Amino acid sequence: MSYVSCALRAATRCHLPPPWRSPRPFSSVTGPTAKKSVPYQKTLKEEGSKSGEPSRPLPPSAEVVVVGGGSLGCQTTYHLAKQGVTSVVLLERDRLTSGTTWHTAGLLWQLRPSDVEVELLAHTRDVVSRELPAETGLHTGWVENGGLFIASNKQRLDEYKRLMSLGKVYGVESYVLTPSQTKDLYPLMNIDDLYGTLYVPKDGTMDPAGTCSTLARAATARGATVIIENCLVTGIQVRADDFGVKRVYAVETAHGTIQTPCVVNCAGTQSSGLWEHPQSHCCSHPQWNMPNVRDHDASVYLRLQGDALSVGGYESNPIFWEEVSEKFAFGLFDLDWDVFMQHIEGAINRVPVLEKTGIKSTVCGPESFTADHKPLMGEAPEVRGFFLGCGFNSAGMMLGGGCGRELAHWIIHGRPEKDMYGYDIRRFHHSLTDNNRWIRERSHESYAKNYSVVFPHDEPLAGRNVRKDPLHEVRTRWQRVAAVLDYDYYGAYGRERHRDYTYNRLLGSEYTFDFPPHHDIIKSECLTCRNALALFDMSYFGKFYLVGPEATKAANWLFTADVSKAPGSTVYTCMLNKRGGVESDLTVSRISPGEPASPLAPAFEGDGYYLAIGGAVAQHNWSHITAVLQDMNLQCKLLDCSEELGMMSIQGPLSRVVLQEVLDTDLSNEAFPFSTHKLTTVAGCTVRAMRLSFVGEMGWELHVPRTDCVKVYQAVMQAGARHGITNAGYRAIDSLSIEKGYRHWHADLRPDDTPLEAGLAFTCKLKSSIPFLGREAVEAQKAKGIFRRLVCFTTEEKVPMFGLEAVWRDGEVVGHIRRADFGFAIDKTIAYGYIRDPAGGPVSLDFVKSGSYQLERMGVTYPARAHTKSPFDPDNKRVKGFY
Repeated sequence: MSYVSCALRAATRCHLPPPWRSPRPFSSVTGPTAKKSVPYQKTLKEEGSKSGEPSRPLPPSAEVVVVGGGSLGCQTTYHLAKQGVTSVVLLERDRLTSGTTWHTAGLLWQLRPSDVEVELLAHTRDVVSRELPAETGLHTGWVENGGLFIASNKQRLDEYKRLMSLGKVYGVESYVLTPSQTKDLYPLMNIDDLYGTLYVPKDGTMDPAGTCSTLARAATARGATVIIENCLVTGIQVRADDFGVKRVYAVETAHGTIQTPCVVNCAGTQSSGLWEHPQSHCCSHPQWNMPNVRDHDASVYLRLQGDALSVGGYESNPIFWEEVSEKFAFGLFDLDWDVFMQHIEGAINRVPVLEKTGIKSTVCGPESFTADHKPLMGEAPEVRGFFLGCGFNSAGMMLGGGCGRELAHWIIHGRPEKDMYGYDIRRFHHSLTDNNRWIRERSHESYAKNYSVVFPHDEPLAGRNVRKDPLHEVRTRWQRVAAVLDYDYYGAYGRERHRDYTYNRLLGSEYTFDFPPHHDIIKSECLTCRNALALFDMSYFGKFYLVGPEATKAANWLFTADVSKAPGSTVYTCMLNKRGGVESDLTVSRISPGEPASPLAPAFEGDGYYLAIGGAVAQHNWSHITAVLQDMNLQCKLLDCSEELGMMSIQGPLSRVVLQEVLDTDLSNEAFPFSTHKLTTVAGCTVRAMRLSFVGEMGWELHVPRTDCVKVYQAVMQAGARHGITNAGYRAIDSLSIEKGYRHWHADLRPDDTPLEAGLAFTCKLKSSIPFLGREAVEAQKAKGIFRRLVCFTTEEKVPMFGLEAVWRDGEVVGHIRRADFGFAIDKTIAYGYIRDPAGGPVSLDFVKSGSYQLERMGVTYPARAHTKSPFDPDNKRVKGFY
């Protein structure tokens, strides 16, 4: 991170160094400067012993060892102690905050385009402003000076209005201001090009030194924590248990070894050296109180710091730091003015007085950025007991409190309290985590787009075409899809930017908070599916086999539904965590062993189950199942055939007519009922046909060996041509599925939602005596009552909604929308959200029916109707073939 501080009292013109130096080469950066006038230098850099010995002796063992004394390390240590862990050791190779924390701007903005992040930020704010001062009697350095978001155009202000509506759900006070009102609040601001602003009066600024030192003192005071500075971690000892599962055994340091079953990597820019998780890149990031200001369109932020105004921002050409030195502590780089001048210009435009001030100091330090601009947290899939809390994309201070609490809960209880999937290391497919090209490109783009408007259907340009499904080429030709070109780094590092890039132009037209230009194309696909038939390429799905002598015992424990049926059956089910939260929804099919073995039917002894799982969360599912199997020590194994199999879903009233022409089996209701599957042939190719639907129509999925996918696809499309078949995409699936009331995991169904809350009680085998993971929590909730419930809403006014809209009931905010889309068959906007009773009572169906509802979108409310059943085909006739 880099920023400059301009002394506001200076009256002379600022003489900035001219951009005379040639740009630094891509992938290089000069070494850290030896001395620098920097904030907190006296407090941190010169304090304490200069000896190479650790600040205190190492204990021989610990329950948890936290590596890294920055924001996340200190917050995690504090929350572990607060949650009762009696032996925690924090190891810091230099001094607390010495990596990237010490030079952070320390800004805390309460509003983000994520309900979970709003909750995480609220906890951080509570820790630094209330908890720590009350617990220690010390001031953390928290300053509540407010935050101001600058909008130079309508789209940007619309984004802020979405945040404002979400903020009402959580009690975050915010106001949309006119340019003149903004000038009254911030007299130094140029408002000539201002469209409007969002003012959040209780945003503020944290002091990294004060916060971390107070956290350390509070943790130590609980008697469970040892803070050891000047102790470099050199390695992690891992041993395989009797069942071959790799587990953490000890931490090796330059001064001795600590035996421990749990290590938490909070080492920030040093994290990849501790363990190979190459999903983040370090970039040097160029900073310059009144309210803190974020001018996203100019890509700058400003905050008052004593008698100076600090200015910083995010550019499209950050400098990569290739080899992070283990000795780098309280270090900085020379500011590259060629890179930083764009921020100077943006800051001067917004606060013109800066043009006549002098430069007080510059700060240019490293920050770690990840491939999707989200942190890396949770237990590593490869090694049990090794946790991550790193890669925070310059947000480690403001997210630290919330994430530290969740990480502590994760370590103690096996799962976090909140839905942390967006931060979970397991969100990345295993084929990508060691792909340096993908990591580098995506990390760069996440930095370059840090201040971009967050649109509902944003798509990356980086890291494309790394994984291709079996129908990629043929469907590209069939649909005449615009080619996706190699990543151009937005023209940075001497690369030529793509000109007339059709795909990028098409994406750009989709970036709106209104109905997108392709709304009519999606409508055509949806209505063709409802009235004739459509083919969906779902090859990206995860496809696993659970097989072995004790596979049924594992399946009974893993899955909420009773899947131990005869071969040929298919069951929709959930997987839960101990707290009853939904870790996944999927289909499980009982199979017979293959003779001979094939991707469609592996050879095995005992029982076998075929699992089909949404592709975006396949790695999460694999890791969850693997961890459960390791804990149970059962004689069964999980096989991944995701790349060996393609998957096509043919859905619609005419699907039976068309497929009967190409499938070598009887598709009548009697011969092939809903929720069954069988092996059959298409165009001479063996496929597994399943009668299922994710769009609410009669249809079949065809699971096909990769080498046969094109041949099967062409046969189906040829037979369907005279019946009006169309190719349909995932945006159509989103619309069709929400119209039918089907759930999307990680949207309206998450690990902090239970089946009872989500309307999925029918997936739970509660009438049987078969135990399953999470059953006790579900039964306890059933007995106590449901205190929040997922509800379907529709609006008569055709208004685009995308999620995060506030839900009002009888004049009170009762929740927010998790997922929304337009339903073309019913011709209405459809939205799903969880609601609560403001009085604290259970949310019964009578409670849902009795209220008067409105949905607030960007500050405007729209009358809404609540539904207790799906508004489309509530009797579920169409999927069973009754039209």
